[in-house]
Amino acid sequence: MKIHEFQGKELFRKFGVTVLDGRVATTPEQAKSAFEELGGSIAVVKSQIHAGGRGKGTFIEEPDQRGVQLVRSADEAAEAARKMLGNTLVTIQTGPEGKTVNQVFVEAGCDIDRELYLGIVLDRAVSLPVIMCSQEGGVDIEKVAHETPEKIFKEHFDPAIGIESFQVRKLCKKLGISGKSVRVADKFMRALCDLYVQLDCSLLEINPLVVTKSGDIVALDSKINFDSNAMFRHKDIAELRDLTEEAESEVLASEAGLSYVQLDGNIGCLVNGAGLAMSTMDIIKLHGGEPANFLDVGGGADTEQVTQAFRILLNDPNVKAVLVNIFGGIMKCTTIAEAIVSAAKTVGFNVPLVVRLEGTKVEEGRKILEDSDIDIIGATDLTDAASKVVSVVAAPV
Repeated sequence: MKIHEFQGKELFRKFGVTVLDGRVATTPEQAKSAFEELGGSIAVVKSQIHAGGRGKGTFIEEPDQRGVQLVRSADEAAEAARKMLGNTLVTIQTGPEGKTVNQVFVEAGCDIDRELYLGIVLDRAVSLPVIMCSQEGGVDIEKVAHETPEKIFKEHFDPAIGIESFQVRKLCKKLGISGKSVRVADKFMRALCDLYVQLDCSLLEINPLVVTKSGDIVALDSKINFDSNAMFRHKDIAELRDLTEEAESEVLASEAGLSYVQLDGNIGCLVNGAGLAMSTMDIIKLHGGEPANFLDVGGGADTEQVTQAFRILLNDPNVKAVLVNIFGGIMKCTTIAEAIVSAAKTVGFNVPLVVRLEGTKVEEGRKILEDSDIDIIGATDLTDAASKVVSVVAAPV
């Protein structure tokens, strides 16, 4: 689950991480008032969308406007907000379709001396969270990691203990932080690591992290992603979810208890089990096809959930065929067969359907499909299924 920058900064504040004062605005008039309330001679108006690269992003309707703009008066703040709000911002992370900006964050200015980068993720290779820092703040960190990985410094830490002071001092030395700023950095990084662990984050990123001319350290940005499976422990954070930032299909899948991620291909996949779903996507690509989604209905899905899964798949205009790959365990093959019949009646199949069933009550499941009047392409195994679905998509209409 993702949240907006301004929401992340409120969490930062609660954990003692230094941030600047700011106001959220949904109209140009509110942006103007926000500038006046901040009381400074300079501020920054920031588009609030769930994507990075906003500072370099451009608006489809306002090509000269960037997603982040420095303003020096209340009127400039209002004008910047006018150009941003309701318009579509395209960044390196949104894709060409962009995202609509529904709110902006007007933040006080800062006396910046240096810009750094800081991020925390889980390093699955060693099963520990790792804090990453770089002197290359304010730029695309992916580019730094690819071209000059030696400029990224890392320290793993035990989640039960958090990062220790000697580790912070090591990072400060590599980052060129000295004097009183080292003590500030110790408090700052400890608080961030505590937040990451306590709130079940999957990603925490600040770009840029700034050192001011007075030696303070300030989070000038905030990007926090959470483990969706842990949100039952954080009802207050779950309430921060902005459904307008998510694809409608992914929202519907979430409400139905399905694991779904929309992709750019044209072969819809309906599978039970995350590992099998990944394998299905891989073998589709191996045969020259492109999956349109990751969809795991889970091991205990019922007929209604599977029917909803079909609705989601078939509502995607890019889907030209659907591959059903089920290995029945807890969920019987009869359940998926009954769901296919139900979906045919309630949703209707307007694209070819390739089905591979194995496992619990497979013969009964196949019999249900055979006795129906649905046009189904049967498959004996996963390789056969992938080959057939790629072929039917590639076939001329």
